Amino acid sequence: MGESQYSFSLTTFSPSGKLVQIEYALNAVSAGATSLGIKATNGVVIATEKKLRTTLVDETTVQKISLLTPNVGVAYSGMGPDSRVLVRKARKSAQAYYRLYKESIPVAQLVRETAAVMQEFTQSGGVRPFGVSLLMAGYDENGPQLYQIDPSGSYFAWKASAIGKNMTNAKTFLEKRYSDDMELEDAIHTALLTLKEGFEGQISGENIEVAVVGEDGKFRVLTPAEVSDYLEEVE
Repeated sequence: MGESQYSFSLTTFSPSGKLVQIEYALNAVSAGATSLGIKATNGVVIATEKKLRTTLVDETTVQKISLLTPNVGVAYSGMGPDSRVLVRKARKSAQAYYRLYKESIPVAQLVRETAAVMQEFTQSGGVRPFGVSLLMAGYDENGPQLYQIDPSGSYFAWKASAIGKNMTNAKTFLEKRYSDDMELEDAIHTALLTLKEGFEGQISGENIEVAVVGEDGKFRVLTPAEVSDYLEEVE
């Protein structure tokens, strides 16, 4: 029977020291759309696939990248409804910090607060782990920052990372293309090339979403027209 007898209890460790439900949550992430982020010298770019199950869905109502504060945004891979709960909680944390200190929350602290929420859901009865991994990008007094947060509540700062169904190939591609002196424009091109590498079908400004945050400290999602222009440059 092995570890399967422990797989239905979130709060029970298996003999090998695993919480098997966390591994199932990571499987949900691996089945999600590919998302990736790249930190440049003067900003951060995050990009994600935005494939719709049917052409009947109005694509303007589907958003994969969310704004948390004016200088921080997040992309997810995995279960969309779970990500919305985390986005709402992260926005609340950011507003509580602003109300208290009258300044924007540091990126690292917002990551820590969000990771703490995800970790709480790994040790409580009657709940399940969040089935999402997040890529959080921001720019503050410490410069550009990119973090990945996993369902276990663990988080790391990355120079470049990928999550979702094609993450292994995407990370290999990023390892070859990434350089420490990369600027934001190059990072956008590299992000699009990486997505294109594992994309099924024709990639366009309509079926991917790209967002950037630069030295101006403003996080913004690029319009489909802007993404299409960048795609023409990398072809």
